[in-house]
This record gives sequence, structure tokens and C-alpha cells, in this order.
Amino acid sequence: MLASSQATPQERRRFWLLLLIALVVIGAGMGLRDPWPSDEPRFALAAKQMVESGDWLFPHRGSELYSDKPPMLFWLEAASYQAVRNWRIAFLLPSLLAALASLLLVYDLGRRLWNRQVGLYAASALLITFQFIYQTKRAQIDPLVLGYITAANWGLLVHMLKGPHWRAYWFGCFCAGLGIITKGVGVLALLLFVPYLVALFGQWHGVSRPGAGAWWRWLLGLVALAAAMALWLLPMLLGAKAHAGDPAYAEYVHDILFHQTAGRYSKSWDHHHPALYYIPIILFTWLPLSLTYPGTLPRWWQALKAKDARILLPLGWIVLLLVFFSIPKGKRDVYIMPALPMLALISAPYLDELLKKRWLRAAGLSFIGLMGTAMLLVGGAALLAHPKFASDFATARGFEDGGHALWLMFVCIGLIQLLLIATLRLRRAVAAVAGGMAAMWLVWSLWAYPILNDSSSSAGLMAEVRSKLGPGDELGMVAWKEQNLLMLDRPAVDFGFTQPWHDQYAAAVTWQAQDPAHRWLFALDPVMAQCVDRSKATSLGHANRREWWMFKADAVVPGCLPDESVDRVPANNPDD
Repeated sequence: MLASSQATPQERRRFWLLLLIALVVIGAGMGLRDPWPSDEPRFALAAKQMVESGDWLFPHRGSELYSDKPPMLFWLEAASYQAVRNWRIAFLLPSLLAALASLLLVYDLGRRLWNRQVGLYAASALLITFQFIYQTKRAQIDPLVLGYITAANWGLLVHMLKGPHWRAYWFGCFCAGLGIITKGVGVLALLLFVPYLVALFGQWHGVSRPGAGAWWRWLLGLVALAAAMALWLLPMLLGAKAHAGDPAYAEYVHDILFHQTAGRYSKSWDHHHPALYYIPIILFTWLPLSLTYPGTLPRWWQALKAKDARILLPLGWIVLLLVFFSIPKGKRDVYIMPALPMLALISAPYLDELLKKRWLRAAGLSFIGLMGTAMLLVGGAALLAHPKFASDFATARGFEDGGHALWLMFVCIGLIQLLLIATLRLRRAVAAVAGGMAAMWLVWSLWAYPILNDSSSSAGLMAEVRSKLGPGDELGMVAWKEQNLLMLDRPAVDFGFTQPWHDQYAAAVTWQAQDPAHRWLFALDPVMAQCVDRSKATSLGHANRREWWMFKADAVVPGCLPDESVDRVPANNPDD
């Protein structure tokens, strides 16, 4: 990846310092928490069941096949566990590696297209952006998709702007294929061909022009794309064919290849938002990088008028990505996150000039000042006045002391950020902004994770469940959530996850009646309705904003089944 030109000792120090800061900020808190809802427990459970069952081809959620997403992230989490033998680290490791890879790739693009200083600015701009850190500190699919799309963009841009570089092009196409079998949208990296063709036929400066006889090399990109997809598709289809007698596998194939891809895009069934939904996202969740828009927008315009292909290709791709995700009704902020590395890249050439501007430094200090003031006010009000929002939060989380330690953390973050402003002031505003963002992430990760983990992950709840089970006891689960089965850390019987709750309950009490002395049921409060005598059941309290119970057969009202009105059919819990 690195070019032959030698970096100066100062450039090398800055590069390694940037990587160290990224590792510390993104990796802070790993090992201090378990997977948190909604997505993390689902994916970690699928990975854990792969390790335990040996079936790495078809993900499961309990006893059911899980077809919402391809298994790429589950494979990586399972492989991480095999390497480190610790789930608290393993489930976050793929996101950390994807984040570091994205930073390296953006740095290298900036270095190749401009110079090493621009590369450092590009990686730094990405690292400081709120959404990038917020998402890469979580174990969702989106950081991995971000990594694969950024790698695909790297390969295509190196070829299209500094080529011909066919190996980079084939690598980019291969990474786009890996993105497809991660979440489908990896194919969007190929939208770079649109601005590339505009630049090629418009005689833009800096665009690579492979010879006319290179058509077969272009086609090899499709071969690389297909080869990456085949790594999963072929074994999956052959495995489903081997289970031809089980209709669940045929349904899995249809759901994951059609319903969860084209169906989700054309007929979105969740997260409905208006067409302009992404405007606030690019303004506020991309802070503080978005503060540079007043400076970068006119400079991009000047670059486009000068026919600079280095700006046209990434900027054109960002616009196409925004248009693509603005068309369907279903929208989420993470859908457009792959645009962030390219935004950082095309902002970087102008940052050295812009960061000297008084207006930008003042805007950065105002941003950190507003954040610090808000943190201080929220934490102080919760500690001193005990408002309703603080009391409700503490009750939902099961905090007996009202969440005193958590609110104190808010106060500390706010004080640190305001102290940085007072100390560094306008002259060193860049350091104040970077330090304020880093302080927020580090304090949150090292302070809040241990406080919130038991209630967020169900670790405390399931530890209590385990303590009530005798050596020969079995547990059945009704209306359960993924974190319940994941954190139970012992075998359990489930009666489906997507099945209606009243059907789960009926199957569960039948199962329990076969060995009433040793079989317990774990259930969500509404499912029990009037069919369980709560005076004979054991209340487990609140976790994940829900009330949970466990009971033996003597608490079951004979012949009673809950009405269908208690049902909330989970419909595969959207996790995109």
C-alpha cells in the first residue's frame, strides 16, 4: 500500500501517533461489557452457536434459522473468539479492525492523490467524526460494511486516478463482493464508475485512461466480484440442497436472497422517513467534520470547475449514495455511513488552510462548549434535582441509588470539555476539539460500560436465573430476547423466536408438564396474562425495560392459555 517515497521522521511519528490514538479511543472499553441490544446480542448469539454447534454455514437464533443477514460478521466474531477465547473482546474485534483498516485506506488515498500531510488530515477527519466512532465502538454489521466499501473505493480510485493499476482494481471489486455478502450494499462501491466515465469522456485532469485493448481486464473485475460472492453463496446453496427435505432451508434461501435485499429496498417495512431525512444526519451526526462545510463547499466547486477528477470521483459517489438511500421509505442514519471516509478524503486537501481560519476554530470551540455545557447541566440536574427523566431511567435500569455514578460521569465529561476550552482557547482550538471528543469517548467507555452492562446486556438478570436453577433443572424460554439466551451461558429450550407468544407459551407448558419437578419456564410478564399465579412465581425484576419472571408447573393455571392479544410477533426484529 505504501509508495516508494520515504516519509520524514516527523511524518512517521504523526502516522503512528494517529494509529495509537485510534486504537485507544475505539478500543477503549473492550472487555468491560457484553453485547447490548438491539443488534449486538443477536449477532453474538449466532456466532456463539456457530462455535458450539460447528455449523458455520447456516446461522441460528436459538432453534430457528436466522436469515436476516449473511453470516460474514458472525464468521468474523466466531473466528475472533477462536483466537482470543473471550466473547467480551471477540464480539467487538471485527468492528475495531474494520475501523483501523478504513483509517489506513483513507490515509493512503490522501497520500497517493495529494501528499502525506493530506493523508494524515483525511484519517484524522474521519477519526474525529461522531458517527464514525459511535458506530465502530459497536458490534453491528455497518462498521464491517464501511470497511469493505472503503477498501473497494480504495482499489477503484487508485486504478481510476493513479493507474492503470489493475491489481488494485481487481482487489477493489473483490472487496465490493465481500461487502455484498456482508450486507448486500457492498455493490454500491461500483457506482464510482458513473463519475469516472464523466471524467474520462469529459477530459478531466488526473483521470487514468487505460488503452482500448484492456476491455478484458475490466471484465476480470466482475470475475473478482463474483468470486468473493461465491465464497458464501455456493456453499450455502449446496448446503440448502443437502437439506432439501426440510422446508426451513428453502425458506432461508428465498428470504436472504430476495426478501432481505430487493424486497427490503423496494418495499421497506420499517424505519420509514421522509426523502430529506439524511440532511440532519450529514449536518449533526457528522460533527465536527461538518463544521468545515462553509469552507469546503466553495473549494469543491472551484475544483470541479477546474476539472479535478480527484474531487469529482469521491464527491460524485457520495451524491449517488445519498440519492440511492433517499429513494426508499426505509432509512437509517447508518445507511450513508460509508460516505464518511470519502467525505474526509475530499475535505483533507483544504484542512491545513481552513484550520487557520478564526471562524472555524470558533465554531469548533462552540461545538465542544455546547456539548460540555449540556453534559454538565444534565448530570448536575439529575444529581441535585432528581427530575422525572432521571428517576424513570434509574427505575428502568434497576439502579437502587438513582444512577448516581452515571450522572456523575456526565458532570465529569462536561467539566473536562469546558476546562479544555478555558485552557486552550481559540489559539489551540483544534487540540480542544480533539481532546474534548476523545475525553467523551474514553470516559464513557471506561466509566459507563461497567455501570450499564448488567441492565443493558441482561447479564445480571441471567445470573439470577442461573442461581435459582438446581443441578438437574432445565429451563424453557418464552417470549425471550437474544440477550437472554446469550447471557444464560447454559443449555436451554426455546419454542421459537418468531412464533406468536401464545403459541410459545402453549408449547412451553406442555414441555414443562412432562417433568414438572425439574423444569422451569422463563417468561416476559405480558405473556403470563392470567394463566400464571404470580404469588407462586419468582419475579426477576426489570431488565432491558421489561419485567421478567420464572416459574415451575405449580404456578401454571390448568387449562388456561393467554389470549392472542398478548402477542407481538417479532417479525425478525429489523437489524439493518
